[in-house]
Amino acid sequence: MRHFGHIPSVVREGLFHREPADFSAASPPSTIAAALGATLYSPATRPALADDVLKQAARGVVSMVLCLEDSIDDTEVAAAEANLVRQFADLDARSAEVPLLFIRVREPEQIPDLVSRLGAAARLLTGFVLPKFTEERGTAFLEALSAAESSGGQRLFAMPVLESPELLHLETRGEALAGIARTVDKYRERVLALRLGVTDFCSAYGLRRAPDMTAYDVQIVAAVIGDVVNVLGRSDGTGFTITGPVWEYFRVQERMFKPQLRRSPFMESRAEQLRTTLIEHDLDGLLHEIELDRANGLLGKTCIHPSHVVPVHALSVVSHEEYSDAQDILRPERGGGGVLRSVYTNKMNEVKPHRAWAERTLLRAEVFGVAREDIGFVELLTAGLPG
Repeated sequence: MRHFGHIPSVVREGLFHREPADFSAASPPSTIAAALGATLYSPATRPALADDVLKQAARGVVSMVLCLEDSIDDTEVAAAEANLVRQFADLDARSAEVPLLFIRVREPEQIPDLVSRLGAAARLLTGFVLPKFTEERGTAFLEALSAAESSGGQRLFAMPVLESPELLHLETRGEALAGIARTVDKYRERVLALRLGVTDFCSAYGLRRAPDMTAYDVQIVAAVIGDVVNVLGRSDGTGFTITGPVWEYFRVQERMFKPQLRRSPFMESRAEQLRTTLIEHDLDGLLHEIELDRANGLLGKTCIHPSHVVPVHALSVVSHEEYSDAQDILRPERGGGGVLRSVYTNKMNEVKPHRAWAERTLLRAEVFGVAREDIGFVELLTAGLPG
């Protein structure tokens, strides 16, 4: 699979200086983590789940979470598990390419049980999402994952969700973060990415952000995100990919704004494009949050509606300017450091301090591609929308 693989090759050629590369569940973990993009959640109770998965794959979704936790009622868990087994068998029988598929469980014992019940169809499973992850709960989850991996004979990844009250509350946050860090480091080869449960954070204080506000406008949430990145997102080899929080609003219908986007491909700046083409359709907040996710060290995003997927992916493409800077910083002859004027002659590139940024940028360029010099967000968004 590849990002923007659902659009015609001739269109991709016109958009990309360097096209997104192919990847799969067998790719190196660092590649998969960077490529997750907009991870679309779906309740495991949906009766046509197999059809939904294939439909979303055809629209450019590359990672999905089939949820047995908060998205379904407590009384529906057994039926949802049975439905997952049926739907995976259906997908397996069709032999079609599917996105990276994860199951969000409630309890550790569900992991080996589901892998066993899926049988041969478990080959379609990339891993599990582990809710309300703490040191104590996390160890049990990851031990269960290890057991399922051994018995099933295939690689399975974990995506812990950081959303517990212990992490939110100031008096326990430091200890909770240290415990999580110990746990994920011990099972590093199985931990693909860490996800942030911002809805649970807000719930602890009876808060809910409005559609024109980002998670970073809610100071108590922004403080937790900063601390999580500080401890778990370092670029010194100890860190993990941390994904952006969910965006809750989804009134938008893609085709409502597609014609309008086509009328404005040559505006002067990305910020102006975003404001003038999308603010009327409640996506301005989402787009601003995606930009802030990246500025704060997060990559990818939890999504609960298909209309969010294309904006997340369009804003994940590396610009030609970013790519030029990253390449210049990482040239072998720059190994000794120094300061240089950027290729676009509009900024300073300081080789040693900017090296980690450049390495992350080139990894993102590998999986999301590099836009041509004259291509911006609007063109990428328009091309990625369903026809």
